[in-house]
Amino acid sequence: MRTTLRRRAGALAVMLALAVTATACSSAASSGDSSGGNDAAAPGADALDGKGEVDVTFWHAMSGTNGETLQALVDQFNTDHKGKIKVTLNYKGQYDQALASYKNASENQRPDMMQMYDIGTRYMIDSNTALPMQSFIDVDKHDVSDLQPNITGYYTVDDKLYSMPFNTSMPLMYINREAFTKAGLDPDKPPTSLEEIMAAAKKIKATPGETVQYGFGASLYGWFVEQWNAVADETLCDQDNGRTGRASKVTLANDTNVKLVQWWQDMVKQGLAMKLDSNTDNGDNAFSSGTVAMSLESTGSLGSFTEGAASSKNPFTVGTGYFPKVEADDDGGPIIGGASLWIMHKDDPAKARAAWELVKFLSSKSSQVTWHTKTGYFPISKAALDDPADKQWVSQKPQFATAIKQLQGTKLTHATQGCSVGEMPEVRKNVENALQAAVLQGTDAKKALTDAQDRADKQIADYNDKLGG
Repeated sequence: MRTTLRRRAGALAVMLALAVTATACSSAASSGDSSGGNDAAAPGADALDGKGEVDVTFWHAMSGTNGETLQALVDQFNTDHKGKIKVTLNYKGQYDQALASYKNASENQRPDMMQMYDIGTRYMIDSNTALPMQSFIDVDKHDVSDLQPNITGYYTVDDKLYSMPFNTSMPLMYINREAFTKAGLDPDKPPTSLEEIMAAAKKIKATPGETVQYGFGASLYGWFVEQWNAVADETLCDQDNGRTGRASKVTLANDTNVKLVQWWQDMVKQGLAMKLDSNTDNGDNAFSSGTVAMSLESTGSLGSFTEGAASSKNPFTVGTGYFPKVEADDDGGPIIGGASLWIMHKDDPAKARAAWELVKFLSSKSSQVTWHTKTGYFPISKAALDDPADKQWVSQKPQFATAIKQLQGTKLTHATQGCSVGEMPEVRKNVENALQAAVLQGTDAKKALTDAQDRADKQIADYNDKLGG
């Protein structure tokens, strides 16, 4: 099951980011209700009294198996709440298209509930159009102890949970186990740092008769750079990654990133790494076809990787490892990805309350077991992982156990929460441009990253100015 669509920083993402810079900040400041969604109190359970069947519109970005599974869960919810609540799903395209649709909608056109990808979080907060989940949690004294703290942490800003995580993924290292064995490497001990990746790639390249062409190959994707900074326990933007105040600057040209980019340049020059661009499909295909022996991707690619590996010209077994470190002694951890659920602030308390009932259902243990085992997304419920059906699913996919251990072993810090800034889609695109300039065109690593940093700071400043902040 693929999640690359949630992260694609292609033409649509560029258009989206430009739209945020040019118009969204002003519209975000004015599109919310006058009372302010972020500060409004959530309605209690009595909001549904005497209302009959309340209709809830739910915009989402899940297609294929994911969409079918979501529909099945919503159908179950509707059956359980027949005569009281009826939820209607509305697929709005990929994540960037869904956000664009939301931005272009008037207050009356907005849905009652929205699925929004991770890097849209700060925009949603700034739009002042949503009721924070924290408000519902506080009103109901709802027990959230079962929720994975490293997942909820991403969507928590200023100690307030703004949205409920739903579909969650984690970055992993993927390896070709057969290529490792042929090279005399232990496939049960994948490389844990850049230095170890280079050493393994050299051994694989020197292996007689090896069909793999490159030891390493991953897309020049900005999300990976964000991960490396978090693993190094370094924040990407100021104000504690935008978690204790509004971020105004990013730190891209730091020692961690310069070393990373220089390493990538060296890997390509030595023929140890395949030249790839920022299109994640190209990087994914390079691994699943057996062209490269090591790659980086999210947990969401496990299914497609195992299927591709089994049907490739030279079939192989997929192995997994923790997302690698830049320095061997880095002691941070990776950042989760995916999307979360938002409840819109409108003049109808019954709709907001009905949406909250759906959120509680989707985040419950039973729903998360279904969601995890049908889609491969990481469950936000800790108890779900102990469910017999879930355990059986994991036992059949031992590679996923790596993700479980990695998440559970990651300490929640401002670094691992990720950067919360309204221009995050464009920041990520700037990083990708820097990677391509350095790795594909030979631009000095420090210069490429400094240029990207300067562009990002200007975009963030423009965004904040339009917000009046």
